[in-house]
Amino acid sequence: MLRELHIRDILLIDRIELDFGAGLNVLTGETGAGKSILLDCLGFVLGWRGRAELVRAGAAQGEVIAVFDLPQGHPARAVLAEAGIEAEAELILRRVNSADGRKTAWINDRRASGEVLRALSETLVELHGQHDDRGLLNPRGHRQLLDAFAGTDLGPLREAWATRRRVAAALSDAEARLEKARAEEEFLRHAVKELDDFAPEPGEDARLDVARRTMQAAERIQGDVARAMQALGPDGAEGAMIDAGRWLDGAAEKAEGRLDGAISALSRALIELGEASTGVEDALREMAFDPHELETTEERLFALRALARKHDSIPDDLADLADILRSRLSALDAGAEDLNRLQAELATADSAYAAEAARIHAERVAAAGRLDAAMAAELAPLKMERAVFETRISEGEPGPDGGDMVSFTVATNPGAPAGPLDKIASGGELSRFLLALKVSLARGNEALVLIFDEIDRGVGGATADAVGRRLARLAEDAQVLVVTHSPQVAALGATHFRVAKQVEDGMTTSRVHALDQGERVDEIARMLSGEQINDAARDAARVLIGK
Repeated sequence: MLRELHIRDILLIDRIELDFGAGLNVLTGETGAGKSILLDCLGFVLGWRGRAELVRAGAAQGEVIAVFDLPQGHPARAVLAEAGIEAEAELILRRVNSADGRKTAWINDRRASGEVLRALSETLVELHGQHDDRGLLNPRGHRQLLDAFAGTDLGPLREAWATRRRVAAALSDAEARLEKARAEEEFLRHAVKELDDFAPEPGEDARLDVARRTMQAAERIQGDVARAMQALGPDGAEGAMIDAGRWLDGAAEKAEGRLDGAISALSRALIELGEASTGVEDALREMAFDPHELETTEERLFALRALARKHDSIPDDLADLADILRSRLSALDAGAEDLNRLQAELATADSAYAAEAARIHAERVAAAGRLDAAMAAELAPLKMERAVFETRISEGEPGPDGGDMVSFTVATNPGAPAGPLDKIASGGELSRFLLALKVSLARGNEALVLIFDEIDRGVGGATADAVGRRLARLAEDAQVLVVTHSPQVAALGATHFRVAKQVEDGMTTSRVHALDQGERVDEIARMLSGEQINDAARDAARVLIGK
């Protein structure tokens, strides 16, 4: 509830302090007295976009303070929590506009942005006027209004939609991954077969390289070693030394010991020569190889290295690469199974969503009928019994709130084409349509302060009385502020303010005065008869107030 509004140096207002009451609050006064300025000031402190220059001429700055009661559970508390502002039982909004155009705002003495003020305003105040475009005339909000009227629980439907979106996203990702995998499936299968057929082993490159170099080296020195073997053998040094020893042995008997040392040395030389021959023979035997084995080793080594280059790898990693590619093939096969599973899940999710959407659609159709009937009952007392209000439900794009499109249409006369409220109804008709719709949609929302700006313009007599009674009915469940020129509406107010202009020292200012019971009689009498108030007008005013 809006409890207080303090205004200082804004437009024609120098200083005003207003205390609002519960129920229906009415503001009356002559045209141009400044009633709309009060709404401008309230909109300013709530962060609404309005006039660029608000500071009263000659003042350094203008200031508006609005005080709201904020009970537990009020939606504004969530906005405050998100902004990091502690919520209290009293919400104080203060906004200052300096003469140079700078605007500064505070919420409970904490600096705040216009964005936070506007978010708060959505939970605090709802404005209605002849050219209302914030809710009832906006087709994008009609479905939400119908659901609120029906008391529809959208939780299961939104949960079904969220499940469907989650599964659909998972299926889309799985399809993309599978498509990518299938694009390389042929390569994977060929590469895995090639690697499996080749069967590379860790360390194989080094082993083959050593074997190849050994055989190549043996091939180059084998001839020299064989010739050395021949030179050391019986046909070479060994045979010559044996012959020399035999000759020396034959001559030794006659040499009287002079050949003994030579014979002994020659014997030792033969032993060393034998060891040399054995070593050369062993080496020659070890260097013996099959030329085909060298060719096979080279072919394997070159093929191993070529395979590594092909896969941008090193030879020792080819065995691991084969395992990796094999696992990707397995994932491809598993991906197809996962795809089938997700497709089945999506079909189930689609069915669940369709069932919930059908249930909500049925509720909306039933609620549309009830709303149309309620509107017919409200329009008749407003002298619009020939008008036809229709809630139309058409098919739209599926979403978290279903696939229904809802629009409020009217035909002002039988046989006339129906169309959107703001396209078909005239100014006075539109005011009454909006009021009837607001009354029909009302569900005791005490959180919002409802403001009606001259919504009764263009009506009078019994119709104005019907307008006032519907405003009073709304005020039973919520605080209502009405700017009005209708005495029938003003007479139903629980709290009555009169707005008037006055000139002091050449300066025009607007004043707002809370009226007592006697002053109310005079004000309503003025609204009935004009500036010349007589006893008959006062009697008529008392009759209106006493109804």
